[in-house]
Amino acid sequence: MPLTLPEVLAAIRPVDPALFDVAKAHLDNLTKPRGSLGRLEELAQRLFAMTGGNPPTVDPARIYVCAGDHGVAAEGVSLFPQEVTRQMVANFLAGGAGINVLADTAGIDIRVVDAGCLGDPFPPNPLFAGSRVASGTANLATGPAMTIETCTRALLLGASLAAQAAAEGVKCLGTGDMGIANTTPSTALFCAYLFLDPETVTGPGTGLDSSGVQRKAAVVAKALELHQEVIDSGDPVAILAALGGLEIACLAGLVLGAAANKLPIAVDGFISTAAYVAARAIAPDVADYAVVSHASAEPGYAPIMNALDHKPLLDLGLRLGEGTGAALAIFLMRASANIYNNMATFAAAGVSEG
Repeated sequence: MPLTLPEVLAAIRPVDPALFDVAKAHLDNLTKPRGSLGRLEELAQRLFAMTGGNPPTVDPARIYVCAGDHGVAAEGVSLFPQEVTRQMVANFLAGGAGINVLADTAGIDIRVVDAGCLGDPFPPNPLFAGSRVASGTANLATGPAMTIETCTRALLLGASLAAQAAAEGVKCLGTGDMGIANTTPSTALFCAYLFLDPETVTGPGTGLDSSGVQRKAAVVAKALELHQEVIDSGDPVAILAALGGLEIACLAGLVLGAAANKLPIAVDGFISTAAYVAARAIAPDVADYAVVSHASAEPGYAPIMNALDHKPLLDLGLRLGEGTGAALAIFLMRASANIYNNMATFAAAGVSEG
């Protein structure tokens, strides 16, 4: 039976806060000064809580790189033509992109999802997962990007991918994206969900100059005004449909599905964080399962993190997307799990406690 959105949401439960103390007691008994591994220990506690008190594990891990095209590209908000979306999907399939290299380096499986690219369906490929929902979105600056039905189908695509991964024994997920012009809908979503100003959040994306950024911010402001009634309604799915993208909705569904299956999920950069914010608006408890991987170099990312009260694991100046930051974060998640599981206790090692 196909999943329904109410079924996915009903399966999402917060982690048990008491498990953090259990994990901390174990970590404090390992052969090191208490807390000396810093955020790796915090991450280990979170992973322990996500598993419901079982030994934390993130292997095998899988990143889904979700692709889609955007009608708002017609507003001149990107330096690159829309054909690049399809070209980069082909590059992912050929193993030549940044995410291919970093996933291979970190020992992470990747799958590519054509959630909504323009043009004919791609030929079959073993790396493809799921099936496209539609051929691109409409222009969010002149009308809704998607119908609620289409948006819901994209959400369920992502949720089904998470469920399938869990059934296959995958223990950790990561998000990745590809879509020319997708920083524009992402910016609009941040403004709508987090009540941020377009001038504050809008950045260069693929490399716009200052006048291009101003033009892009004006497009976002126009879209927010056009869809103000939907935003005021507070309906998170309707907001995602009006302002989002097919790959963004698919990634939001992946976050929902990860939480429903009690899987940790590494959230990549600017676009993936917009998907996470949408998922969090739909089901706030997904925050218990999401690890924000890195601080995007987009200038608007810092106020977004402040609004969420989140601190990314890494700050490397990355702004590529594709899941590259998630691949690096999953390595750290693996390190945290291994510390929890494999370090000796003071008693077992015959080491005196300080």
